[in-house]
Amino acid sequence: MNTAPKIFGLAGWSGSGKTTLMRVLIPALVGRGLRVSTLKHAHHNFDIDKPGKDSYEHRQAGATQVMVASAHRWALMHELRDEPEPDSAGLIAHMAPVDLLLIEGFKTETHDKLEIHRPALGKPALYPGDPHIVAVASDGEIADLRLPRLDLNDAEAIADFVMAHCGLAGP
Repeated sequence: MNTAPKIFGLAGWSGSGKTTLMRVLIPALVGRGLRVSTLKHAHHNFDIDKPGKDSYEHRQAGATQVMVASAHRWALMHELRDEPEPDSAGLIAHMAPVDLLLIEGFKTETHDKLEIHRPALGKPALYPGDPHIVAVASDGEIADLRLPRLDLNDAEAIADFVMAHCGLAGP
């Protein structure tokens, strides 16, 4: 396995179905023998810890990083304090090697992306202004689309596209 993962993103407006697609795309790719990790951008203040837990109290006390570990998993939390929000490249540097890193969000960054577009949302398409969008997955027709259009409800076809685009071989 190459230490540098292939990187592919899912971009779209809030409510377009990015997370829903990720939940079915990940097992479709893992089922083909790939090791897959994900990176998710959140536009809001989020917390994976809870008040009253030791790790939460460590962060509240001023720790920059808190690692929590058990026999089943570990998690590293990093408080930015007054640091700027990192870009995807800065975050990817902290991740373990895999075959494919799927990025949800970070829609203005320069990795190749699949736009998730639902015409019923009434939001403009992103692809006309982003040369890094290489295809569109939609549940409706899109007039004058000059990129590949994938059925948003066909995770297997989307997995085929991602693997081919990234040059990843199946089992």
